[in-house]
Amino acid sequence: MRTICVLLAAASIGFAVEPGFTSLFNGKDLTGWTLVAKKGPGYLVHDGVIQCSASGGGNLLTDREFSDFVLRFEFKLPPGGNNGIGIRAPLAGDIAYSGMEIQILDQDNEKYKGWLQPWQHHGSLYNVFPATGSNLKPVGEWNEEEITAKGPKIKVVLNGKTILDVDVSTVKDPQVLKKHPCLLRTSGHVGFLGHNDPVEFRNIRIKPL
Repeated sequence: MRTICVLLAAASIGFAVEPGFTSLFNGKDLTGWTLVAKKGPGYLVHDGVIQCSASGGGNLLTDREFSDFVLRFEFKLPPGGNNGIGIRAPLAGDIAYSGMEIQILDQDNEKYKGWLQPWQHHGSLYNVFPATGSNLKPVGEWNEEEITAKGPKIKVVLNGKTILDVDVSTVKDPQVLKKHPCLLRTSGHVGFLGHNDPVEFRNIRIKPL
């Protein structure tokens, strides 16, 4: 019965949830989510979309925790848009370090030219592993992304192209491990790490592995 209800809720906002996946967003409000370190208005919901406010944001994380999973979602960037996907994150601290952050970024925008580090590009595991290449659609179009976390392996597929496929257990540098204790985490929350840009998300669903 619960599966039928999830499918009906998904259909009501224009998409279907694949078998084995559960929708994380009901298309109407932020039930099931916790806003941490709120800035300004935080996050807005409209027309089946979660939007980081243009003058705020914060960390919007699922109430539930996940260990191994496949996370699928769609996102749309404004010009120069910057956000992040927190995975295996706690509800405290700078999640780029206390958890793990997968970059969401309009990396080709003029304001970033000349100073971005490779590990800041879209799809990178922030400050640890750079994404290889990019497959972003033009600004203003919806992108599809899939993040798989299975044990120490993290994989990111953007619009059908694998741009990150790494094993965090290969990190041996003690300075990196000290800075990123997150790499040893085996479970936590998932969600959005806002940076004052109106990045939009929809069709958010997850399958525990």
